[in-house]
Parts: sequence; C-alpha cells; structure tokens
Amino acid sequence: MDQIGWGIIGCGAVTEVKSGLAFNKIEGSKLVAVMRRDGQKAEDYARRHGVPKWYDDADKLINDPEVNAVYIATPPNSHAEYTIRAAQAGKCVYVEKPMARNFDECRIMIDACEKANVPLFVAYYRRRLPDFAKVKQLIDAGAIGPVRFVCIELYHQPTEEVFDPQRLPWRVLPEIAGGGYFFDLASHQLDFLDYAFGPIASAKGFAANQAGLYPAEDVVCASFTFESGAVGSGVWCFTVSAENRKDCTQVVGEKGKITYSSFDPAPVVLETALGVEQFNIARPQHVQQPLIQTVVDELRGRGKCPSTGLSAARTSRVMDWITGC
Repeated sequence: MDQIGWGIIGCGAVTEVKSGLAFNKIEGSKLVAVMRRDGQKAEDYARRHGVPKWYDDADKLINDPEVNAVYIATPPNSHAEYTIRAAQAGKCVYVEKPMARNFDECRIMIDACEKANVPLFVAYYRRRLPDFAKVKQLIDAGAIGPVRFVCIELYHQPTEEVFDPQRLPWRVLPEIAGGGYFFDLASHQLDFLDYAFGPIASAKGFAANQAGLYPAEDVVCASFTFESGAVGSGVWCFTVSAENRKDCTQVVGEKGKITYSSFDPAPVVLETALGVEQFNIARPQHVQQPLIQTVVDELRGRGKCPSTGLSAARTSRVMDWITGC
C-alpha cells in the first residue's frame, strides 16, 4: 500500500487539532473523507479543513473506495462496532484511546482484525511524543540505574460541566466511556509505562465515588508490578481544589530519579548524584502526528507502529484489574 486514503468516523473536537490535520502533513497520506451523524457538522468540518468528502453514515465512509484506512474517533462505546465494520470491509483501523470500554471488547476488536487480516492501531500517541521519548531514552541508557518503582499522582479539580446532571460529559458516563476520567486519562499514563518498562504483570486497587457529581468513579488508588520486577503505585483524584491540582510521575531507580508530567506542560527532570538536569521539550502542534507517521510508515512497508491493538488491550486489562471491572 503506497498511498493511504484516510476516513474519519467521528470528526469531533479531538480531531480539530490533535489528529485530523496531521493526516495531510505526512508523505503518502491524505484525509479524503469524514463522517458524523450530524451531517451539517460533518459538512462544516470538511469545508473548514479542505476534506473532499463528508458523510452522515459510517458505512458509506467505510465503503468509499478511496478510503483504505479508517480512523475511529468516537467515544469508546462504539469503538468495537466500527472496528468490526471497518475490518470486515478490509480497511486498516486506527482507533482512539482508550481502545474500548473494557478488555473483553478489546479482544473482540483484535479478533475481528486478525480474521480480516487488517492491522489495528490505537492512538496512544505518547509513545512517540518527544518529551516521553526523552524519558524512555534516559531509562534505556541507564541514567538512573535499574528501576525500582514508579509513582503516579494525578489530581484535578471538577470541571464546570459536571455540576449539571442533565448535561454530563460522556467521559463520566460508564456506559459510554467504560468508567470516568480515570479511564480517559490514566490510560495514557499506564500505556506509556507499558511502553517504557514492558507489560504490567499484575495490578490491584480500588475505586470510589466520593463527591457524587456523576455516576463514574472519581478517585482511584492502585498498586501494580511489572514483568521486569519493578513495582508501581498511583492515585488519581478528580475532585480536589484547583490549588491541589497535580500531575507528576516519578520513576525511581538505584542511582537516581526521573520526574515528568503526563498532561501539564513541564520539563523532564533527571536527578542523580551528579546533580539535577532539566529537559524542556516542546510538543508538536498536532500531538498525534508522530504516532500517525509510524502508522503510515507501517502501512507503506517502511517501519513499525509501536501502538497496536495488542499493546493497547494490555492497558485496558490493567484498568479492569485496578477498578475491579
């Protein structure tokens, strides 16, 4: 496959800057069609971004002969459905994260793509962002020696939208998202740890709804072990004050420590006996572009994408272990 013609199912907010515009900035890649159930919104997106075709029917996009790869950017409750449809049509699949609402749905998606002999990629784009690449490079180079443990702390204040029970965002509705903000945000963090250290072998934890603002969990505590022997812990809370907001992951090794932020802009910090070194690394305008580049490279036979259905399913399995799903 030399030229990749992309179709987007669900051209919503995430595609406006993070991903959608990146498809036309990569050699051998072109965004040829978009789809939303609201046809007016699909037409508006296509007009604003110079996309040749728009649809209000997913099957019409999937069966468009100019589309040979489908990017599924809908909420998680429809990821499995659209993946199966695209795979049955023989189209390559790139799906948003989390891969699905739970590990069982991930397995269904993997089976469908394997049966159809089409590749399945997942948008865990931190695997290719330059600041996260620096974290991995430091670890792989032995800058802190053998890794002993990892500690994640992510505390956010409630957003205004969760105070209106009649208009709750889909990210806090378990029937759509699989859970709450833990599933949306911690999935990025846990997936990168899988990439940096290898698979998590076991995990346990508990989840609770303390503030009662929405149906999903709003606090999660976890402990986990990697196949490598390192251990980890995490606390995620989404109902603290703005003053207590925190986004910090620490990787502690025998000879030092690496600290980085998963979402907030902050330097990567290396602390060893030699002193403290900071790396201020900017992220690209379209944060998914480096990962999409690897997807296009693999489809064109020129490389490999590091984020597949198999790797992403492991992250969903860990979140299920932690929350007891």
